[in-house]
Amino acid sequence: MGFSLNILGISALYHDSAAALVIDGEIVAAAQEERFTRVKHDHRFPEKSLHFCLDYAKLKVSDLDYVVFYDKPLLKFDRIVETYVAFAPRGFRSFMRAIPLWLKEKVNIRREIRKQLGTDFHGKIVFPEHHESHAASGFFPSPFDEAAILTVDGVGEWATASVGVGKGNRIELLYELRFPHSLGLLYSAFTSYTGFKINSGEYKLMGLAPYGKPLYVDKIKKMVDIKEDGSLWMDMSYFNYCQGLTMTSKKFHALFNGTPRNPQDEINQKQMDEAASIQAVTEEIMVKMARFAAKETGMRNLCLAGGVALNCVANGRILREKIFDNIWIQPAAGDAGGALGAALITWYQLLGKPRTPSKNSQKVSLLGIEYSGAQIQEFLDSVNAKYRRYDDESCISLVAEYIATGKVIGWFNGRMEYGPRALGSRSIIGDARSRTMQSTMNLKIKYRESFRPFAPSVLLEDVAEYFDLDQESPYMLIVAPVAERKRLGCRDEQEVMVPADSDVLKQVHTARSVIPAVTHIDYSARVQTVDNQYNGRFYRLLQAFKEKTGCPVIINTSFNVRGEPIVCSPKDAFTCFMNTEMDILVMQNFVVLKTDQQQQSEAEVEKFKNSVPLD
Repeated sequence: MGFSLNILGISALYHDSAAALVIDGEIVAAAQEERFTRVKHDHRFPEKSLHFCLDYAKLKVSDLDYVVFYDKPLLKFDRIVETYVAFAPRGFRSFMRAIPLWLKEKVNIRREIRKQLGTDFHGKIVFPEHHESHAASGFFPSPFDEAAILTVDGVGEWATASVGVGKGNRIELLYELRFPHSLGLLYSAFTSYTGFKINSGEYKLMGLAPYGKPLYVDKIKKMVDIKEDGSLWMDMSYFNYCQGLTMTSKKFHALFNGTPRNPQDEINQKQMDEAASIQAVTEEIMVKMARFAAKETGMRNLCLAGGVALNCVANGRILREKIFDNIWIQPAAGDAGGALGAALITWYQLLGKPRTPSKNSQKVSLLGIEYSGAQIQEFLDSVNAKYRRYDDESCISLVAEYIATGKVIGWFNGRMEYGPRALGSRSIIGDARSRTMQSTMNLKIKYRESFRPFAPSVLLEDVAEYFDLDQESPYMLIVAPVAERKRLGCRDEQEVMVPADSDVLKQVHTARSVIPAVTHIDYSARVQTVDNQYNGRFYRLLQAFKEKTGCPVIINTSFNVRGEPIVCSPKDAFTCFMNTEMDILVMQNFVVLKTDQQQQSEAEVEKFKNSVPLD
């Protein structure tokens, strides 16, 4: 047995901390800290995810050769101080809040890493730049030997976007856009203005956009000068994030005729039109950036990373524009994915190791923790849950039948996903053919806004039958139109009954296709293709559903409720199941019916809330 080189990448202290382990160039394990701590977007040092990675590989801290932090904190600190000085004396209150935290935790990250790992760690600590980590996460796991690279986010140290090229085992960043001019921060400004939470509400803004019209594009372009290469110059008098505690200024509010929406207020047409407008501008910028990247690099493949790469509508637009032949998007495109990029750039670029591109080097991003049947059974027994255990084939057939009869299923299987999307391991699933399922899941299961669309999972071999998509989309990061042949005319008789107190978005309840539960108002869908080679059990479930119904498409949404991370452990799954109106929980081959649990005593039902999660 030869010597192995072990590299641990970490992202932390700003947003979505995570750890990723690479052994001899192979991506072995990766997870976000929030899944273990149950604190959404947990930014603290990724202690639990770090130890998960080591435990999964049966390594000790002393076995680590490199620990790689995903950016350069001192350079980021320089940017923060320089920005405050430039806007002084404005922003003094924000400065006084931020600086003590930086001096205590973030500047001395090298010391923090050694403190967390203890005296057993004798390896080296490496600090690539933020957008280098993003670029590495985009290119090195991709199936391409060479590709253009586009990274777009809020801000790293100074860079807010970059264009580069990857060839073999090396990446090179050629151009960058610098703070405070940032597409990610521009989008977040509108997220905040329309009443959603920054760093989590951007998905809501994207989902709201199809309900509106892009009436405010000209107003946005009054604040933002967009160049042909996709770079932008923002008039900072409209924004407040450089010097204040908010994203937008009074001048911004005057331009858009009102203060930001209170999150408790009902969404109205103005917010829908604002969402449509900033989405249209974002797509325009992303397309221009992609065209510039193609022109400057001469490449026919594109790799995308950074938080804005999670805007799957813009990704779909780039794909449809035929700027590149192929696109690959890092599934953990935000800061969490920086941990993986940091580890990979060390292996390939710093150490100069050879690279052989692979179609699935990221293992469909199923890189997290897995629980055995014995662990699941032990937990269920510990809380006196009533369950049935089946063999694999019988279980899959039974669950397919439950979906076909309109049941909502909590599906817990195999290794947890790395990144923000549920890909068939920690998912809530249902019948995409149902006209009421979208509303039921939003209001009774997810406890979130009724306009939020759900994604379809479809058998890879059937994707072209249902969607205008000519490539794989295993990570649910491309929006594509529903095929014309599967669409329905939106007639009044197709309206379904909605609650009397439903919001103004009643349009969402209209059936627009033969898979209405996953068809958005503009006939679009955020598609996940499911391949038997890489996601076998989930594939067999879809196949069984198709055999029973003729339809190869189901709803797939993340196994959580609003405000909570995706479930990690059997306890998390059972807690979510019991506290929502889900019908059935399936953990591997254990099937738990809600009706059975309701027959238990109140004490038994409550017991699980205080149970200890399994390691």
